Amino acid sequence: MPPPSGGRASPVSHRPAASTLPPTPLVVDRIREVARLETLDLQVYKKISYAPEPAPTGALWSDVLAWAKSSLFPSHGRAIVFGTVHLGLDLSKLDARRLSIQGGRIEVALPPMHAQVELRPGETEIISSNLDSAQTAQLLELAKTAFEREVMADPALQAKARGSAERALTGLLLSLGFREVVFVDAVRPPGAG
Repeated sequence: MPPPSGGRASPVSHRPAASTLPPTPLVVDRIREVARLETLDLQVYKKISYAPEPAPTGALWSDVLAWAKSSLFPSHGRAIVFGTVHLGLDLSKLDARRLSIQGGRIEVALPPMHAQVELRPGETEIISSNLDSAQTAQLLELAKTAFEREVMADPALQAKARGSAERALTGLLLSLGFREVVFVDAVRPPGAG
């Protein structure tokens, strides 16, 4: 039986069919034991510039003073920020609705990819800055958001990470006794043709 539209079949194991396959809740537990499957680690860097705007305080004289200070002595910072992006799956979000078991065949709808950014402050290079510590933290948060957005927008990286996750989970599911593992976009309800 060919995989459903959008599905990808795994290699079929050559061992005989297991007499008893694990029930769906046990399969979910085994997959969740992996919890967060990091499928791709990327070393990244980015040149970031940041110039904060003065925040209004609501008090006229304080706002005038803040405006004057930002006009005469503007805050700014430029840095080359280095980090590691972990691209993977949060398998704790996987539940029985994302699995369909039919005999020795299992269909799996994986949760969406997510990126977690880890900055490497020891490697960050400050080019120029007169930012205070809160503003420097904002500059670093800006870099972290930019790294995550770029990685999540790259279809080639998404495909590479998803392929790695599928290979790892295929090995796990074949070891549990399934003979065919198919990854689908959405699991069809039982009886849907």
